[in-house]
Amino acid sequence: MRAAEQAVMDHGTSEWELMHRAGTGAALWVSRMAAGRPVTVLCGPGNNGGDGYVIAETLRMDGYNVTVIAPIDPKTETASTAKTKFGGTVVPSGSLAAPVVVDCLFGYGLDREVSGDFTKLLEELKSSNCFKIAIDVPSSVASDDGKLLGPCVDYDLTLALGAWKPAHFLMPAAAIMGIKRLVPLALPMMEGAAELSHRPSFAIPAADTHKYKRGLVAVVEGEMPGAGLLASMAAMRSGAGYVKLLGDHSHPDAPADLVLESGDLDELLSDERIGCVLAGPGLGRTRQSREQLQAVLSSGKRCVIDADALHLLDRASLSGINPARIIVTPHEGELAALCKAFDVTALDKLGRARALHDAAGVTVLAKGPDTILTGSGRTIFFPRGSSWLSVAGSGDVLAGILASRFAHHHDPLAASQEAVWLHNEAARRSGPAFCASDLAGAVGQAFGAFL
Repeated sequence: MRAAEQAVMDHGTSEWELMHRAGTGAALWVSRMAAGRPVTVLCGPGNNGGDGYVIAETLRMDGYNVTVIAPIDPKTETASTAKTKFGGTVVPSGSLAAPVVVDCLFGYGLDREVSGDFTKLLEELKSSNCFKIAIDVPSSVASDDGKLLGPCVDYDLTLALGAWKPAHFLMPAAAIMGIKRLVPLALPMMEGAAELSHRPSFAIPAADTHKYKRGLVAVVEGEMPGAGLLASMAAMRSGAGYVKLLGDHSHPDAPADLVLESGDLDELLSDERIGCVLAGPGLGRTRQSREQLQAVLSSGKRCVIDADALHLLDRASLSGINPARIIVTPHEGELAALCKAFDVTALDKLGRARALHDAAGVTVLAKGPDTILTGSGRTIFFPRGSSWLSVAGSGDVLAGILASRFAHHHDPLAASQEAVWLHNEAARRSGPAFCASDLAGAVGQAFGAFL
């Protein structure tokens, strides 16, 4: 964000102009929410506080009754300029009795605990019955990793200025931000910046296509065959033309259109038509499980590694293997196991996902309420999905969807993004309190939403 702002300023745009652009843009949203009601703006000593003074003046000029509370005078030249241009009264303290309160105490870059009068203000805001708006990021949030550095206020609306920050999509911060909206500032996209995944669109099969062109998925089952069956059912509904479940279990409850194959795994995986292999759901962690995983990796096929297999993956198992053909899908516990196996010491989820990609070379889809995708030097965040996805087996469904998409077009980043969106849409269509089999059954309907 700092680099983007500096790039604009190097081309003649002043910092004051950027602040004015941000403040007036945010004021439009505040005005929509306030709908003529009195507004209190909390201003801190930095440039986020300067944004607050611009917001306050814009609202005042539109006829709003605006109160500004600022415990400390501005400490930057641009914020001081913003304060001098505010035509109303600034008080060091006061009651948060207005129907709408705008938090501009601290913006991005906060790296220490909030203290003193700012803590008191945030505690009062936390208990207030007003409509709460955070400007850029909430004032108790570390913008780079989503940690909480002060009182946990539940906001109704968060307005990101210029660009999204990691905290907008990382827990625990993302859970307190309410609705999130972006206030554009015409800033350039900087190389290496994180991205927000956008809703994908799919095409109907070409007129001359056939099942192998659409993708053949092979799911390797293990000690708990139900998980592999669940993943297969999801893969069948995610666009793949052909799905095989490889294992020795009979599966009398398997659908008639799922192909069951048993025998030597190396031989089964030698089929050149296989577009992607999924290993991990229900695999187990025994010696045989490790041998199955190694057979998958040594096959040279594109593969999705999930669940139990993530506890078996290490540097030795990847020796001589092309990691660019591998996607791993760890939840928090599995991510910790992978980080231990690959000597990753980063503390936060974002750092661990990035470092794991750097260490192992694989594409990392670190799933959870704050899913992160890292690969090919890119970091991609996602809008929050349904919290009803916190049910056993939902990860197996995601893995099946991902294997299907990876088999279809062979792009690990695109396949991962498509899988997350399909997974979330299937959850939306499943209603509340669903189970994983309901989720797998809804994937086909979800697919239709992206055509």
